[in-house]
Parts: sequence; C-alpha cells; structure tokens
Amino acid sequence: MQYRRFGRTELQMPVFSCGGMRYQYKWQDLPASEIPEANQRNLEETILKALELGINHIETARGYGTSEMQLGKLLTRIPRDRFIFQTKVGPNKNPREFRRRFNQSLQFLGLEYVDLLGIHGINNQEAFDDTLRTGGCLDVARQLQREGKVRFVGFSTHGSTEIITKAINTGEFDYVNLHWYYINQINWSAIEAAAQQDMGVFIISPSDKGGKLYEPPAKLVELCRPLSPMVFNDLFCLSHPQVHTLSLGAAKPSDFDEHLKVLPLIEKAESILPPILHQLEQAAIAALGEEWYRTWQVGLPTYEKTPGNINIPVILWLHNLALAYDMIEYGKARYNLLNNGGHWFPGATAQNLGRFNLETCLQNSPHSDKIPQILQECDRLLGAEAVQRLSQS
Repeated sequence: MQYRRFGRTELQMPVFSCGGMRYQYKWQDLPASEIPEANQRNLEETILKALELGINHIETARGYGTSEMQLGKLLTRIPRDRFIFQTKVGPNKNPREFRRRFNQSLQFLGLEYVDLLGIHGINNQEAFDDTLRTGGCLDVARQLQREGKVRFVGFSTHGSTEIITKAINTGEFDYVNLHWYYINQINWSAIEAAAQQDMGVFIISPSDKGGKLYEPPAKLVELCRPLSPMVFNDLFCLSHPQVHTLSLGAAKPSDFDEHLKVLPLIEKAESILPPILHQLEQAAIAALGEEWYRTWQVGLPTYEKTPGNINIPVILWLHNLALAYDMIEYGKARYNLLNNGGHWFPGATAQNLGRFNLETCLQNSPHSDKIPQILQECDRLLGAEAVQRLSQS
C-alpha cells in the first residue's frame, strides 16, 4: 500500500480508505440479534482483508444504519494502533443532540476515541450555521477533543463548491470529504483551497458516484483502454498530490482487487493518462459537438434561481454523460434522485418543465435557445420512477 500525509493531521493515510456504506446489513439501526451471521462474517472478512492489504483507514457514519454496531463487534478484537478510524455525525440545531449521537457512535463502536470526526453534510448555509455558530456543533466537537474522544475534526459535504470553499476557508477543519473524480471535476477549486489550509482531502465514492464503475457501459470500457474505467478513475484522482485518499466502499473482500492494480501505475501517470484523456475528450466532442462541450456550463443558473427549482446544471451534465459515454444507468440513478435527495442532491427534474418559462434565468447562457429542448430530451431519456437515497431505502 502507498500512503500520503493527510494534511496537518500528520496521519499517514493509505491512498485507499475502507468506506462503510456498502457492507452493513441495514440502513436503519436494529438490535444486534437481527443481524444475520453471514452478513456479519462478510463485514469482518472485508475489514480484515483491508487491514491485510495495508488499508488501515476505516470510515463510516452514524447515519449508516447498522455499520457502527457491526464494526464494533470486530474492532475491539484488533489492536487500536493498527487502524485509523473515522465516523461522521450530522449537524443539528441542538448541539446536545449532536453530542448524544456521537456518544451513541462510540458506544456502538466500542472505542475510547475516534481519530477523525466528520461533521456529516455541510451541504448548505443552514448546516454551515448549525456547525459554526457560537455554541454549535463544532464547539461540541472541540470539547470532545479536549476529552480525548476525538483527535481531528473535519467535515463531509455534497454541497456546492461555494459552500464547501466557505467552510474550508474558515480554517476550522483538519480535513474534508468531498466529491471529485473524472466525470465531475467541479470541486477542484475547493481542493485547492483545502491544500492552502493544509487539510486532508478524502474523495467520496469515486467508483459509485463517480460513474457506477463496478458495472461500466461498454463504450466507457473501450474508451478507457488499456485500463478499466475503475483503474483509470483511481489513477486520474491519485495523479493529483492534493488528493490523499479515495473511499472504496467495499461490499466484500474481493472489491479491493481491481483498485489495487493502480498502485504500480501512480508514478507513471504522466505517460499513461494523456492518451486515455484524449480518447474520452474526443468521444465527448463527437457526441456533443465541440462548442457545446467547451461552453455548456457557461451562464447557467443555480437551481435556487430557476423556476420550479429545476437543477439545470446537473441535468445537462447527466445528459452529456449519457450521450458521450452511454452512461444511461448512472444518469437514471442520479436524475431520478432529484426531487427526493433533499440537501444531499437538491433541485428538481425537468418533468414539469412545461409549467415554467426559463427565458430570464437562461439569459446568460450562450445556449439559451436549445437548453429547454435538451432538458425535455433528458427527461424522456432518463426519467423513470423516483429514486431514494440509500439511507432512506
């Protein structure tokens, strides 16, 4: 395994982390007696395999249902200095509730402390304020540090680049968990801001949210040759030294296998990546047209400033991926989360586009005349039954 300095924490972080979203039994808390033995055995085998490989950062959250309880059955049997542990607790208007939930996490985990505590979901101004106001959740986290229950404090986010950067620039956080990968590079300026603050940078879900790369479409497979899409995406992310670790979200021990192929390639990234990047760009231009490819994002309104809260930037992005790389299933999964994702994936689909006039909100876009038609096409292509976040299922 390779390791990188995790910003000012000085932790030596493996370039892969064992994320805890896919191996637990349920997304809701349950009595331990209801967890099947086979599921618990699979979880433990996955964690032990990670540690065997040198992936000694284990990451989960209070919101991940039975994950913490199940991990606790194993972690108490492993020497504490063998792993770096992170859990995450969502901000709350009542800081006492934030502390109660953290204490619940420690109880389930059977740990005396966690190395990393993430404020889970600074996605909007409300969560920012609940965290950073005087007497808010960050003050509770600082008290937990003084009590020796937390070593370092960071935050996770699915928010806009603006809110992420705002939180980073407070200088209050030691690390950040955020989305950034080949198909979605919009948060690069936030990563640069984190580097200026010497923060650790953890990439959320590069294989799932980064394109459902466990089951990539044939066109994407062909365009990423000689690498698999998963290895290409890992290499793309890790070729940037500002990125320290990628969450793998392993569901079973064998899920590590494909990712490990990137380790001997990292030092060769400068020669390996350019031809693949060129193939991907040319395929997108061929499918979308060069003018659209270069300028589609210019002048787009945020969903808050769009009638019906239609999330035009996200819808056009998904439309582009579907046409350029045949990423239809990924597009459907993300598109149909709109309307149902709350502040984790905000805004609405174009299903009710006919009710609204977008002329004013699109006045700064060079493509204002054709965007409404593209939104309609995308709804026909990707629209289906509503999708819930995993934690709601």
